[in-house]
Amino acid sequence: MTQPLYVAFIWHQHQPLYKSPGSSLATASSQQYRLPWVRLHGTKDYLDLVLLLERYPKLHQTVNLVPSLILQLEDYIAGTAFDPYLTASLTPNEQLTQQQREFIVQHFFDANHHTLIDPHPRYAELYYQRQEKGKSWCLANWQLADYSDLLAWHNLAWIDPLFWNDPEIAAWLEQGRNFTLGDRQRIYSKQRDILSRIIPQHRKMQELGQLEVTTTPYTHPILPLLADTNSGRVAVANMTLPEARFQWAEDIPRHLQKAWELYRERFGQEPRGLWPSEQSVSPAILPYIIKQGFQWICSDESVLGWTLKHFFHRDEVGNVQEPELIYRPYRLTTPAGDLAIVFRDHRLSDLIGFTYGAMPAKQAAADLVGHLQAIARMQRERPSEQPWLVTIALDGENCWEFYPQDGKPFLEALYQNLSNEPHIKLVTVSEFIQEFPPTATIPAEKLHSGSWVDGSFTTWIGDPVKNRAWDYLTEARIMLANHPEATEENNPEAWEALYAAEGSDWFWWFGEGHSSNQDAIFDQLFREHLCGIYKALNEPIPAYLKQPLEVHAARTDHSPEGFIHPVIDGKGDEQDWDKAGRIEIGGARGTMHNSSIVQRLWYGVDHLNFYLRLDFKSGVTPGQGLPPELNLLWFYPDKTMHNSPIPLADVPDTDPLNYLFHHHLEINLLTQSIQFREAAEHYQWHPRVSRAQVALENCLEVAIPWADLQVPPDYPLRMIVVLADEGRFSKYLPEDTLIPIEVP
Repeated sequence: MTQPLYVAFIWHQHQPLYKSPGSSLATASSQQYRLPWVRLHGTKDYLDLVLLLERYPKLHQTVNLVPSLILQLEDYIAGTAFDPYLTASLTPNEQLTQQQREFIVQHFFDANHHTLIDPHPRYAELYYQRQEKGKSWCLANWQLADYSDLLAWHNLAWIDPLFWNDPEIAAWLEQGRNFTLGDRQRIYSKQRDILSRIIPQHRKMQELGQLEVTTTPYTHPILPLLADTNSGRVAVANMTLPEARFQWAEDIPRHLQKAWELYRERFGQEPRGLWPSEQSVSPAILPYIIKQGFQWICSDESVLGWTLKHFFHRDEVGNVQEPELIYRPYRLTTPAGDLAIVFRDHRLSDLIGFTYGAMPAKQAAADLVGHLQAIARMQRERPSEQPWLVTIALDGENCWEFYPQDGKPFLEALYQNLSNEPHIKLVTVSEFIQEFPPTATIPAEKLHSGSWVDGSFTTWIGDPVKNRAWDYLTEARIMLANHPEATEENNPEAWEALYAAEGSDWFWWFGEGHSSNQDAIFDQLFREHLCGIYKALNEPIPAYLKQPLEVHAARTDHSPEGFIHPVIDGKGDEQDWDKAGRIEIGGARGTMHNSSIVQRLWYGVDHLNFYLRLDFKSGVTPGQGLPPELNLLWFYPDKTMHNSPIPLADVPDTDPLNYLFHHHLEINLLTQSIQFREAAEHYQWHPRVSRAQVALENCLEVAIPWADLQVPPDYPLRMIVVLADEGRFSKYLPEDTLIPIEVP
C-alpha cells in the first residue's frame, strides 16, 4: 500500500515581554504593560486557530506556546495587567487628558487598515479623517463621542471574526457608533473571556489527540548565543563580535527547566517537543535539551543545508528538487543521548506567513495543497522504506493581520481541501516520530550553529547596536554572578530580570535589519530589565543604562525588511510599503535636492511579484517636468542567456548603463500602458506577454509577476530604472548602481 505524504504544521505563538519590570514574571500583582499586543493577539489569533482545527478532526497539528506568553495571558485573565491602550479604553470620556487624546489619535489605528479598519465603516471614517486631515485637525475638531467610538473600535476590530456570532459582539458591530464607557468595559470583559479559554482549549485538544502542544525556553532566548556569542562566527567567519564574550551556558538549563515545569502545571503532562527560540541550534545546547527530557526539536532548512553542506535547489514553481533530504526527521547523536530534529520547508512556511494573505482564500489554499500534492507525487516516484514528513512551521499570529477576516476563509478552505485529499495526512511531530523513528543520523558536532534567518545569527548579533546590548547584558550577568547569595529562591526579582533581558526580541529590533514605530519602547524595556538586576542586588545602576542604545530617528536608505503586498492604486499607502527597501534620490540627501524629479524609490517582493514605487517631486506630471516614459531593465548576473543593450537613443556609455539586459518593461506614464520585451539573439528585443500592474496617482506603483521574468526561487537579479522622452535617454535611477533583488 502506498504511504500518504505526512505533513506537520507547527504554529509558533509568541509575544515579547511587554511587562514593565518591578516584580517577577511569575507573580500575580498588578502589572503595567508597555504595549497591548498580548491582549489583542490573544483575542484575535490564539483561540480561533485551534477552534477552527477542531472542526476537522482528521487533521492533527502542533502548536507552540512560549512560557512568557502564557504568563502574560494569565495576567490579563486575572485582571492585573494594564497597558496604556487599555487604560485609555477604560477612562471616562470627560476624564481623558490632553496627553491621552494625543496618544489615542497617534496609536489607536495601529493595525493593518485593509483588513482590520476598512471593513468597519465608523472605524474607517475616523482613520481616513486622520490620514487626510491630519492629527492636529483631529485634536482640534473631534468630540468626546469620536474618541469614545475610536476607543471601542480599536478593541472590537481585534476580536476574531469567529466570535462575531456572539450576541453581544454582534450587537456592538451592528451598533457601529455612539459607544459608552459601559460598552467599552463590556468589550474588555469579552476580551478576558476569550483569553481565559485559550489554555483550556489547547489542553483539551491535546488530551483528545488532535493537537500537540510544545514549549520554548522560558523567555525565548537564543540558546546558542547564551552558550557562547562566538557561535555567531560559525556562519559568518568575519562577524564583528561584542567586546566581551558572553558565555553563560549555565543559564540554558534554567530556561529549559522553568519552561518544563510551567508546561507540566498548565497541561498536566510533560512536553515532548521544544521549539528552540528563533529555530536556533548549535552542538553546545543539545546535551541540556536531552537531559531535560525533550524528545524532539525543530529548525529551518537553511540549518540543514549548512549541516549537510548542500544548498536546496527548487524548480521553477518552487518545489524542492532534493525532497528526500529535507522531508524526513533526523537523529542527533550525542554522548548525553539522542534527540530527533525536523527541518521546516522554508518556502512553504513563508507562503502562508507572507504571501497567501494577498491572494483570494480559495486560490491560496489550492496553491498550498497543490505544492503538497506535487511532493506526494515525487514520493510515489521515489519509493523508500520510510515515508516523507513535510514540516511547515511559522509564526502563528502576526501573519493573519494581512488576511481578510483574520485568515478564517483561507484556513477553512485549506482544512476542507486537506480533509478531502486521501494522499496527504496531517500529523503531530510526535505522532510521526513515534511511528517512524528517524533512521538518518547527524553527529552532534556536525550540526550547524544557526537560526531560521539565513542559517546565521546576524539578526541578533554583529551589528554595533546589537553588540552594545550584548556588552550591557554581559556586565549585568557578571554582577549577578558576583552575588552568589542571590539565589532564585531568595532573590527571584534579580533572576527574572535576567531571564527577561536574555530574550531574543530586544536584539531583533536593535540596529539594522528590523524597525517598527515602537523601537524606542523595546530599547527602554531591555534597559529596564537590566536595571532590574542591579536594583534587586542593591547595586548602583550604570549611567549608560539611563541612555537609549541608539537614536530612534526616521531612517533614510535601507534594504527591504520583509515581504510586502501593496495594493497597486498609485496612492502609496504607508502601511503597504513600510517593510520595503528605500532609496532616497532627492529631498533627504545630496546636492540633488532641488533638481531631482524622483525624490524616493521603494522596492520589495513577495512570492508573487516584484514591486516598485517612485515618489515624484511635487508639481511634476508626465510630460510636464517628468519624462513620459519609464523603462525597467533587468540584469541577470552570472547567468548564460541572450542579453541586449538598453533600447534607447543617447544612452551614455558608462556603468551600469552600458550593461546588457534580458528583460525590459516600458511604461508610458501618460497612458499607463506597458510594453514588455525579452532579449534575443543579435541584440534584438522580442515582445512578450506581461501581467504587470501599473498605477499613477500620488506616486507610481508597479507590480511585475515573477512569472513574467521566468526566474527560479532563490535567484539574485538586479534592475535599473531609466526615464526617457520619445525613445531618448533622460535619466537613470538609482545613482551609479543597480537595485538588488532576491527572488524568494
